[in-house]
Amino acid sequence: MTMTHTAAKPRARALGLPFTGRTGPFNAITDVEGVAVGFRTIVEEAPRPGRKLPVRTGVTAILPHSESATPVPVYAGVHRFNGNGEMTGTHWIEDGGTFLGPVMITNTHGVGITHHATIRWMLERYASTYEVGDFLWLMPVVAETYDGVLSDINAMPVTEADARAALENLSSGPVAEGNCGGGTGMIAYGFKGGTGTASRVVTVGDKDYTIGTLVQANHGQRDWLTVCGVPVGKHLQDNTPQSQLKERGSIIVVIATDLPMAPHQLKRLARRAAIGIGRNGTPGGNNSGDIFLAFSTANPQPMAHRAPALLALDMVNDEHLDPVYLAAVESVEEAVVNAMLAAKDSGGTPHDRLRVDAIRHDELVAVMKRYGRHADAPVT
Repeated sequence: MTMTHTAAKPRARALGLPFTGRTGPFNAITDVEGVAVGFRTIVEEAPRPGRKLPVRTGVTAILPHSESATPVPVYAGVHRFNGNGEMTGTHWIEDGGTFLGPVMITNTHGVGITHHATIRWMLERYASTYEVGDFLWLMPVVAETYDGVLSDINAMPVTEADARAALENLSSGPVAEGNCGGGTGMIAYGFKGGTGTASRVVTVGDKDYTIGTLVQANHGQRDWLTVCGVPVGKHLQDNTPQSQLKERGSIIVVIATDLPMAPHQLKRLARRAAIGIGRNGTPGGNNSGDIFLAFSTANPQPMAHRAPALLALDMVNDEHLDPVYLAAVESVEEAVVNAMLAAKDSGGTPHDRLRVDAIRHDELVAVMKRYGRHADAPVT
């Protein structure tokens, strides 16, 4: 079944956590104009016939230039911080500096069917733009993290219809977080993880630009967790199996911006996601797939086979990139915390391996206040 999202829990800033920087109106990746996000969430608390485990998984879709009736290549860069994971299409992003179409995130065993479904969706959506004699060549970006602790990943529950549903549910407004889409079965720092997002607005020259981030957080272990500089994980230790989990997950980070950036600059921007996730405590464990993508919606170009021989593009002066890098780091850090704060308890049925609880807001706030790192905490 598709899960209906209930009322959202307070996000980091609403909870009084002292994140800095100016956000866009949604504090989400959709603050970048033209970027839309869609989800398909699959929750089946009883195992399927012949299976032993429940299903808690899904698909997340991110589409640049979502209102365009024709496919629009975007300049992009990628970074592999720790490579125990997958993101398709990255070889061409490294060489060609662009990708075309949606970015999809699902679970590890759902990459193939999601890739297949995305190609079919693109062929249908953009059919009227193709001309007789066109040689169509589509290579979607599909990324994954492992949800096999809380979901029957080996049942391969994600279908073509699920991936297409995420694409058909694209929206440019507020973004759901926590147990939704590809983040449904994820675990972060021994707490329930999932989907998270945040944004920052920076001024370059005399104009404001937006950096928006979306993460699928499935990484870290309890004793590493740090929030706004506070070693929260060391104070929230207990004897539950979830708190003893070692690093076995991954994180996908997608950074979008409307700032004109060339591919080599976007690769450098993607690299800063490593600092963002590092602020929350992870060193990038051996079993973690920490893979990052950055793209710019500026400089829209026609598809290569229809473009002129010479292309022109704007690009930011490298001397103005430091505040952009800081914005990316801050938004990634906040997006991970937003994912955890939005998450809801999962597992614990007679069919599950274990129960994974979400971080308790009151316990987190109590620790933050002890360190004077909360909006209501006395300044010492």
